[in-house]
Amino acid sequence: MHESPVTIRHYRPSDLPLLRQITVESFGGVSLDQSLEQKLGRWNERDWKARKADHIDDDVTQHPEGCFVAERDGEILGYITTRLDTLNSRGRIPNLAVVEAARGLGLGRRLIVHALDHMREAGMKVAQIETMASNAIGQHLYPSCGFEEVARQVHFAMRL
Repeated sequence: MHESPVTIRHYRPSDLPLLRQITVESFGGVSLDQSLEQKLGRWNERDWKARKADHIDDDVTQHPEGCFVAERDGEILGYITTRLDTLNSRGRIPNLAVVEAARGLGLGRRLIVHALDHMREAGMKVAQIETMASNAIGQHLYPSCGFEEVARQVHFAMRL
């Protein structure tokens, strides 16, 4: 018996709770929010998982038409979000995640290609994606999709 194909579709508001869950499950060890909490401790009632999941809320609020979901038989296997700076013709991919059980199937690459097509159709001339140095998957995947490393950033933080 063959599995159904994976399709990529536009985000729907009903997807949000699951996208938040996938985010929390996928970004352990590769989240700036987690690194901040490990270094500084918790500074309010919300942990790094809640703060990281909030990024998805921001993405789907800011540019819902640029958020895409990969699914098979109604089951969400991953997602990608985009933001467009139309003034400067620059697109950005803030978040990309694939559920652990579906990793290694090329879904991350398919989602990136889909997002890049969206950016091209919107007239963007440059695409950006970033990752933490600890994200070995991203460090391999993004260059293999045509991205070039252009700079490194160091994050500093302190308690107030």
